[in-house]
Parts: sequence; C-alpha cells; structure tokens
Amino acid sequence: MRSVVHYAPGTADVLELADRPVPEPGPGEVRVRIVVSGVNPTDVDARRRGAGTGQRFAEPHVPGQDGAGVVDAVGDGVTSLRDGDHVWVWDAAWQRTEGTTQEYVVLPAQQVVALAGGVSLDVGASLGIPALTAHRALTSFAEGPTELAPGMLDGVTVLVQGGTGAVGHAAVQLAVWAGANVITTVSSPEKARLAAAAGAHHVVDYRATDAHDEIKALAPDGVNLIVEVNAHANMPTDLSAIAPHGGISLYTPGSGGVTSFASRQAMTKNVQVSFILTYTTTPAQKAAAVRAVSAATAAGALGVGEDHGLPLTRFALEHAADAHLAVERHVTGKVLIDVTP
Repeated sequence: MRSVVHYAPGTADVLELADRPVPEPGPGEVRVRIVVSGVNPTDVDARRRGAGTGQRFAEPHVPGQDGAGVVDAVGDGVTSLRDGDHVWVWDAAWQRTEGTTQEYVVLPAQQVVALAGGVSLDVGASLGIPALTAHRALTSFAEGPTELAPGMLDGVTVLVQGGTGAVGHAAVQLAVWAGANVITTVSSPEKARLAAAAGAHHVVDYRATDAHDEIKALAPDGVNLIVEVNAHANMPTDLSAIAPHGGISLYTPGSGGVTSFASRQAMTKNVQVSFILTYTTTPAQKAAAVRAVSAATAAGALGVGEDHGLPLTRFALEHAADAHLAVERHVTGKVLIDVTP
C-alpha cells in the first residue's frame, strides 16, 4: 500500500511516499481503506515536534488523525461494523505511528464510527479533531449539558471567536444544532459570508468594527459560553462580554502562548475557564462527543464545502507535503488529501 511517512521530525519536506505492507486487524480491531484524510494543525505540530534535534525514528511515522473510508476487514470479536461500511475515524495517530495518510489503517473498533447513509466521506474526514474539540468546548462547564442534542442549548448565547477555522466552524454548527443563539467573529467580508453560511446568527467582522461594542450590543446581558481561538489577544473582550456564571473554553494557546486574566473581573462574575485538548478528555467525555457528533452528522448539521461555510482544498496523496504547507499557511477552510478512489 502507499503511505506517506517520515523518519525524522522537521519541515514538510521530510514527508515521503513509501510502499508498505497492508496491515492485518487483530482481535477487536478494524481495517479501514482510507478514501479521504483530513489535515489539521495538530498534524503539522506533531510532524515538527523535535525538529533540529537530530532525532531519527526507528520506524516510519504516518501522520493524520482524521479520515474517512470503507471498512475493509474486521478482527475477531468485532460485531458493530462489517465489510463495506462507510466510516469516519478519530485520533488515529495519537500515541501511535500509523495515521490516516495512507491507503489502509488498522484501529481499535471504538475509533471507527459508521457514517449515516447519504453522508459524504468528505464530511467524515472533516470530523475528528475539529468536531470533537468543538463538542467538548461547548459541554465542559459544571452546570451545562455533557452531551449535545437538539434543544440542549436553548436560551444559551454562544460566542465563537474565529468562526471560520475548522474548530470554530464545527462549534458554530453544533451550537446552532443544539438550539443556541450564535455570535461569531471573523476577519474579512469573505469570512463573514462563510460564517453566515455555516449558520451563525450574528457575524462580527473585528477588522471593520469595534468587536467589543458590537458583541455587547448583540448580547447586552452577556454571552453564556465562549469558544476561544486566541485567548492571549481576546481575553479582555471575553471577560467583558461573558455573562455572570458563564464559561470560556480555550482550545489553542493563541498567538502569545501565555494568557493573562483580570482575576477580580472573572471572580466577580464567577466565570469558569476550561482548557480543552480532545486527546486527553476522559473516555466518557470522548464517547459523548462521538455520539453527539454522529447524531449531528446524521441530521445534516455538520456539512462541509463552500455552501456550508467550510471551503475544501484538496491534494493527491503524493502531494501530502503541499497539504501540510497549506495548513501552515492558514488556508481558509478544510484541507483534505484524496488517498484512494
């Protein structure tokens, strides 16, 4: 089978195409023929981690946490899936060397999830890291729901900072599906159009207006939840906009890597701040996210593509390095790799 591998950390040019044996599933495992692989910033970070140290891997590393394809074989004891099922996979390369940027991958059955009929493999490959992160960001607070479903966020106002990134886009869609009133911020008129297509009820272009004032005008009593992409820059606005007893979820370090809080302001409002890393959520939290994301997907709430506010940029498997570079350059939308027909 064709695999994209690297034997050392570094820039995108460490990625190379290799011919490797097709793996066999063991007990409790499923082999998936990957049709589409999704590329995320975490894949780039993992590939670069340790660059310049002279480190060499004893075995090839295949990047890619997310992907979608067709069940090709199942191991003993697997009854939930069968050959030919269309599926999406999550956390494929977390603490493993075998990711989704190859023609076949073997995973524990729990990490292989059936796609509802009519849901495209492009949608499946775009779930994983973005949608599971977004779900946790919307459900990590003490008095809120632990699993989203229609109506679970009725009466809740959600602010998604940066609503056209992959996580922000998924957060907008999931929050709308669950009944929230959704405000999102963007940096251009084109991104404003995309955020509206994703379903956001109110879009604030922070380069064209005073975002702080506009958010306060849209939610004079404050927003209840904030999904935050750059807390280093946005925390003053967040603490001003958040309602008493509201929650702020941080899923990236942001541009500065260190976030400072106006502690008295946060304490006065009894604000909760939640730090999110989807890989290390508890098994119960991950299972809830997988169930909710699957339900939202089956309901058509997590569409991708230009019409759904998440343009797709595609690369062939042999151009995986270019796909990584596109993510590094912050291309708008979702980067996909076409692995097999």
